[in-house]
Amino acid sequence: MTHSTKYNVLFLCTGASCRSQMARGFAQARWGDRMEAYCAGTKPRGVNPLAVRVMAEAGVDISGSPSLHVDALSHIPFDLVVTVCGGAAEGCPVFHGSAKVTHRPFDDPPQLARGAKTEEEALAHYRRVRDEIGVFIEMLPHLLNP
Repeated sequence: MTHSTKYNVLFLCTGASCRSQMARGFAQARWGDRMEAYCAGTKPRGVNPLAVRVMAEAGVDISGSPSLHVDALSHIPFDLVVTVCGGAAEGCPVFHGSAKVTHRPFDDPPQLARGAKTEEEALAHYRRVRDEIGVFIEMLPHLLNP
């Protein structure tokens, strides 16, 4: 694909509260000169405050990021759609045009943190997933230009 403008990349999750928000934040911070990153969910429920906190630790502010339903972005011609959870992969809508859809699942920090005895123990789950997403985002241009 050769583009004279930025690529449009969507990170899709069920809740659009954590994993897709982290991915969008990293993509926009790292590759914002080459792509416009979006995130949405099939059942959005607001941005998770612990996700905001661990992303701030990494120098990325996602506090103002909207938690949108995927239908709100149907007018955008996406070049790449990345589903980051199983629910989103199973319920992924059809995207018109030439959108490449790829599935890269990440563990769900809120689910992992449910059994945590302390806030620090809960944050460790968020940090691990954040770091895994950060590594994935580094290879994002390779998905756009195979």
